[in-house]
Amino acid sequence: MVAFAALVPLFVALSGWRGRPDAVPGLGFRRGFTLGLIAGVVHFAGTVYWTGATVRTFGGLPWPVAAITAALLVFYMALYVALASGVTAVLIRRLGRVGIPLGAAAWVTFEYARGWVFGGFPWIPLGNAMVTLLPIAQLASAGGVYALTLFVGLVNAGFALVIVSGTRRRFAALGVTALFIASVAAWGGQRLAANTLVESGTPVRVGLVQGNIAQTDKWNQARAGDIVERYMTLTRQAVSAGAQLVVWPESATPFYFDEEPVGQELVRGLVQSTGVPLLFGTDEVERSSPARYFVSAFMLDGMGATAAVYRKMHLVPFGEYVPFKDLLFFVKPLVEAVSDFTPGTRVTMLPVQGHMVSTAICYEVTYPSLIREGVRQGSELLTTITNDAWYGESSAPFQHFEMAAMRAIEQGRYLVRAANTGITGIVDPYGRVRARTRLGETTVVVGEARFVQARTLYATMGDRVAHAAIALTALALLASLRRPWPSSSTN
Repeated sequence: MVAFAALVPLFVALSGWRGRPDAVPGLGFRRGFTLGLIAGVVHFAGTVYWTGATVRTFGGLPWPVAAITAALLVFYMALYVALASGVTAVLIRRLGRVGIPLGAAAWVTFEYARGWVFGGFPWIPLGNAMVTLLPIAQLASAGGVYALTLFVGLVNAGFALVIVSGTRRRFAALGVTALFIASVAAWGGQRLAANTLVESGTPVRVGLVQGNIAQTDKWNQARAGDIVERYMTLTRQAVSAGAQLVVWPESATPFYFDEEPVGQELVRGLVQSTGVPLLFGTDEVERSSPARYFVSAFMLDGMGATAAVYRKMHLVPFGEYVPFKDLLFFVKPLVEAVSDFTPGTRVTMLPVQGHMVSTAICYEVTYPSLIREGVRQGSELLTTITNDAWYGESSAPFQHFEMAAMRAIEQGRYLVRAANTGITGIVDPYGRVRARTRLGETTVVVGEARFVQARTLYATMGDRVAHAAIALTALALLASLRRPWPSSSTN
């Protein structure tokens, strides 16, 4: 609920309002950019703070350098808020109060850009704040998370108009905003009550294995045997509980699966003995010249044969590769510590019992377009495998899980998630969490999911809402250029 008012102070400040009814002079781009930058830094410093500890612990950086690295990420993400705020300030100054709701479109424009520029980093978009408000969150099935970002932006703009407007307009703004919230909630409530996606499709019992292997142990060869044995034991527990598909986390095997005959024989033998397909993460290498390394997901059929392999397309910056490493000379220890993986080039369908399944590895699940592409190719069940041990006991695993849940709503698919140290769980097509683990548990989750074929409007139309917001922002800026720059302090 805080999200309904979180941007109100920023919008009011961008309007330049000083307490006089209907006086909204606006600030201009430079001052709007500065206010937005401050707001963005405060926001992202409180949400991606954990990156400093991550690169310190696993990248071997001294604390000062780790702090600088985290600060650079915060500053980079804040730039998009600054640009949206600068544009909003210009629109308010040139067009008057109408520039405030247009600021919601500007926010979507630059948030969408953050998901694409330099490969994208779409972590915690504004719309994801609605993921636990299920009636509101259903809007994502029509327009994706960016439709929710637009919704939150418009609600905040409406409340900002309540503050900056005179009495008559104040009541009008309040009424329209309240009606807007109620309408979206009512529509979403009806969608939840219908529950058609849950009642359709072929059921499948899924076993999700949470091995809970410490990051420092994952590649310790002295622990390799214990790690494999733990996964095998947990898998047998899942099969005994009725699992028809078992999923292990990202990089579950402490070896390159295709290059370790003994380990490969153990895993394939396990699947053959249970007759249950297994999806698991492992690193993969192509012995070309030079060698190429991939973060991969293997699907073994019930006979233990490799049915398909997916190679991760969106690698984690500063985790699986270092962007601009020639420029970031001061993080040399991190460059040396990070493996230089090669991204995959296509979404791969994974066959399970005559149905098609797609997977996303780690933070790939934050990319709505990638998950949508899997559904476009026929995926009937979303899976995601991750190793959140990198994040420790910070808020990052919880943020990560909620972004994955948003993909289930967008696509109208069950989503099953296997995480190394947590959070492992099952989410239904409406975003309801059917099962979830705690951080740091060694456990198995066995529950029902379904292979669903029906498609949501978002799965069909894609990011049209975001594209419309971009077009609206551009048209508004063009229209504002036709208006003379105000010579006085009021409109």
